[in-house]
Amino acid sequence: MTEFAVPVPPKTAEQIDRDERFGAPNYHPLPVVVAEAEGAWVTDIEGKRYLDLLSAYSALNFGHRHPALVDAAKRQLDRLTLTSRAVHSDTFATFAEALCDVCGMDMMLPMNTGAEAVETSIKAARKWGYDVKGVPADRARIVVCDGNFHGRTTTIVSFSTDPTARGGFGPFTPGFVTVPYGDAAALAEALADPMVVGFLVEPIQGEAGVIVPPAGYLREARRLCTEHDVLLIADEIQTGFGRTGATFACEHEGVVPDMYLLGKALGGGILPVSAVVARREVLAVLVAGTHGSTFGGNPLACAVGTAVLDLVKTGEYQERSRVLGDKMLARLRAEAPVAVAEVRGIGLWAGVELKIEAGPARRYCERLLERGVICKDTHATTLRLAPPLVIEERDLDHATDTLLETLATPEAF
Repeated sequence: MTEFAVPVPPKTAEQIDRDERFGAPNYHPLPVVVAEAEGAWVTDIEGKRYLDLLSAYSALNFGHRHPALVDAAKRQLDRLTLTSRAVHSDTFATFAEALCDVCGMDMMLPMNTGAEAVETSIKAARKWGYDVKGVPADRARIVVCDGNFHGRTTTIVSFSTDPTARGGFGPFTPGFVTVPYGDAAALAEALADPMVVGFLVEPIQGEAGVIVPPAGYLREARRLCTEHDVLLIADEIQTGFGRTGATFACEHEGVVPDMYLLGKALGGGILPVSAVVARREVLAVLVAGTHGSTFGGNPLACAVGTAVLDLVKTGEYQERSRVLGDKMLARLRAEAPVAVAEVRGIGLWAGVELKIEAGPARRYCERLLERGVICKDTHATTLRLAPPLVIEERDLDHATDTLLETLATPEAF
């Protein structure tokens, strides 16, 4: 049984023990067992309520059990849930057209998880490189950034710079070139290689600790990709659908990528839905038999995804993220206790970097849990905050108060 820094009630401890006996270890969950949820609040099996400042890594941008999304799922469950793509369904075209419209693109290819979207983009970029750009067979390269997190498949961890993600999983897939994140000069040098077909980048790095690149970086990346006939592939799986105060994070610099990679919030917190959305000349290289997914674009996913896009089109959630996020970040920066080294973020998304001597971020997450607030650490020294975009202002104020008070009692200071 895992030992925790905070007391764990017997019922919760028993459930966690069963999880650990029958479930293979991959995450390091906080010691809470959630049973119910609504909006920005969750309730555990002991009956205690918590404010959720994690949003399932932005999969719950619209909160837990948003009524419009639950209603869409229930209505579709009574009609049709799965056909595979061997036949057409009456929900697919509506979803595909709506997603292309929101993205300003021509075509989409639906998958399930974010990692599948990334894998799909890699295949599409390579095929485009051979068929359109004219790169010799099996020579295509894709430029990525250090500190990236695009998933955990074998190919994706091949270009991770996180030793925990890579260790023990080789041999690794070739064809990737790594450059420092936010370094336009290094990117320019890498893109000059005629074998490069794509630049895969997170507009803001989430898992790395909500790392915002220097102003102008994405604009320069767009210019360089156009100059060198390279696809700009924006991984907006965490940043998309309002998290940063805009529909997509690329919009903050007026950038339109060649491919959007989308997921997480696209499934409304109900089921996994992901997609690659791109210009026709890019995705049209994938002809019948070259790629697919039994569950990708299933009728239930299309119904929920369409309902999500209806919410996105109102602009309400982007505005809430911008206004509430500005307030949250301003308070965190102005009132940061001595334990805090830096506060990074945009919209309702923040990375609170702790000084090394303050002790591990995990301890603060466990203390916050005791006080009814859920947030999660990353890379030992960072607290990630990503409240649902539906959070009430008074609840966000309470969560911010609790966080600041907790950080004011550090481990070592």
